[in-house]
Amino acid sequence: MKLIVGLGNPGLRYCDTRHNVGFLVIDRLADLYGVTLDRKDFDACWGKVKLDETSVLLVKPTTFMNLSGYAVQGLAHYFGIAVSDIIVIHDDLDLPFETIRLKKGGGDGGHKGVMSISGQLGDSEFVRVRLGIGRAREQMSPRDYVLQSFSREEEDLLDAVLDKACGAIKVALSEGIQRAMNQYHRRSVVKN
Repeated sequence: MKLIVGLGNPGLRYCDTRHNVGFLVIDRLADLYGVTLDRKDFDACWGKVKLDETSVLLVKPTTFMNLSGYAVQGLAHYFGIAVSDIIVIHDDLDLPFETIRLKKGGGDGGHKGVMSISGQLGDSEFVRVRLGIGRAREQMSPRDYVLQSFSREEEDLLDAVLDKACGAIKVALSEGIQRAMNQYHRRSVVKN
């Protein structure tokens, strides 16, 4: 069994912000595979689906971003899911918009959600799907920037970005992380 977690903040105030791009990918996967995230325990909304031949939990933590690890640890423990079978989808300020990067393990890059997950699991060897959101052009704190909605130009490309992220996750599940990295590590995910 695999656990796919999209990071974000709960509530209408945050639903369309850059910081919630992980939630948007989970919602897209749920739509694609006809699963409802109707389970509400372990500090998360989640649902179970079969992707190809793999049982997968699609998860959106219901805590705020910096406490995401509680949901991940609780579900992983309950279902006996190894850290190496966890995929975490999150925003990344250091990558330009439209960019997707996958990696296994490593540091948290200052991302509080990833930090929380590593801390709760006691291990950082899970797979990350990092979606670039870029940095603000004008003088704006990173905190304010990630909590803003996407620009009009970004919104025009967002569907294609979410579709590519879903494709990368599907390849990672069926063919492995290395194959997904080879296929999806391009500057612009829209212009493939």
